[in-house]
Amino acid sequence: MMLTVVSKVDSVVQFITVLFLFVLVLAATWFTTRYVAGVQKGKLRGNNFEVIDSFRISQNKYLQLLRIGDKYLAIAVCKDTVTVLTELSEDSVVFPADLGADGPVQFEEFLKRAKSLVHKTEQKAADEHESDE
Repeated sequence: MMLTVVSKVDSVVQFITVLFLFVLVLAATWFTTRYVAGVQKGKLRGNNFEVIDSFRISQNKYLQLLRIGDKYLAIAVCKDTVTVLTELSEDSVVFPADLGADGPVQFEEFLKRAKSLVHKTEQKAADEHESDE
């Protein structure tokens, strides 16, 4: 039986090689995912179909407002079925942009709001504690 002696340099080189391969595989995965998502987004992008709004009723039931061509439809989406509820006129549709929504909230803005809310709550609790004494 032959014992092999591994030096510290060999161990470090082996570790760096494994780390490099891990980063390489991770980068390849990331680029592949981005590429496939871009291709799928391109396939799904069209001018005739658009989900205007969606409302979750339960775990697997949704109401959706769709624009298909120049028609607006309200549909019910369930686990196994899709049912057309009604056709709407364009005048009766309220678009999310009309509600003043600025799009998705950025995390930094959300964190600032949460911190200010926590600070206000703590301040209110402290004021109530002082008034009790």
